[in-house]
Amino acid sequence: MQAVRRFLSSNDFIDVTTPKVVGVATEGGTALFPITYFEREAFLNQSPQLFKQILMSAGFDRVFEIGPIFRAEEHDTRKHLNEATSIDIEASFADHNDVMNILEQLIAYIYHELTIRAEDALSTLNLTLDVIELPFERLKYDEAVQIASAGGEEIEWGDDLTTAAEIIIGEAIVESTGRGHYFIVDWPTKIKPFYAMPYENKPSVCKAFDLMHRDMELSSGAQRIHSTELLTQRILEQGLDIGGFESYLNAFKYGMPPHSGWGLGTERLLMTMLKLDNIRDTVLFPRDRKRLTP
Repeated sequence: MQAVRRFLSSNDFIDVTTPKVVGVATEGGTALFPITYFEREAFLNQSPQLFKQILMSAGFDRVFEIGPIFRAEEHDTRKHLNEATSIDIEASFADHNDVMNILEQLIAYIYHELTIRAEDALSTLNLTLDVIELPFERLKYDEAVQIASAGGEEIEWGDDLTTAAEIIIGEAIVESTGRGHYFIVDWPTKIKPFYAMPYENKPSVCKAFDLMHRDMELSSGAQRIHSTELLTQRILEQGLDIGGFESYLNAFKYGMPPHSGWGLGTERLLMTMLKLDNIRDTVLFPRDRKRLTP
């Protein structure tokens, strides 16, 4: 985390803290932990997304946060936790390519810093970190679907990638590039969050991306919608309650610059760096659907 803070601070990002108890779903959907907040229902926050964007309208050009996120997903796998630590950034006057560049530079910096500063620990573990080469491959969603289909996993255009598809794609990337990290870009708008910016000349595709390591999603991000009208339309299209987003939408009415950002899961990053088989090995006190103590 020290390396992350050094890198982001040196690139003019301001460290912020946002609420973890909220009154509306950040990402939509049902993966929420409800709690009683005095006389009202509230939720544990899925991500700092809405708050990051509000800060863009308040003149904070670049912000980052390292903090907990909560997902009430019922997955019980080697790569899922219900409480995790996320590294999030948001940057004004930046598009999706700009923040992808920042993300891959951060990954390279972390690997480099740990190789130097944790040399003794890595030696004890008999572990050598990969050498990161930039830039990472940019693979379009359409190309990813074709690779999956060629490998025997049929994906209908507009559907999310299955675990089997991600394995096939990851193996193909490693075989063709010799590297584990790559981006999947230009996703169907309908399967990405409401705030992802569609392409002006092709609204069915948006300026969203996932950073992958082999078959593991490490990060998701996008250029965000900065138009109040389009944002309202997308919220309604996804069947969300527009009333719950009133304070969020108000920030856009007073002037919102073009902006982009991403969130990066620290546990998954560590899991891939240290070549661990289970994400629980990256956490002192993991929280999954079966574990609540200690």
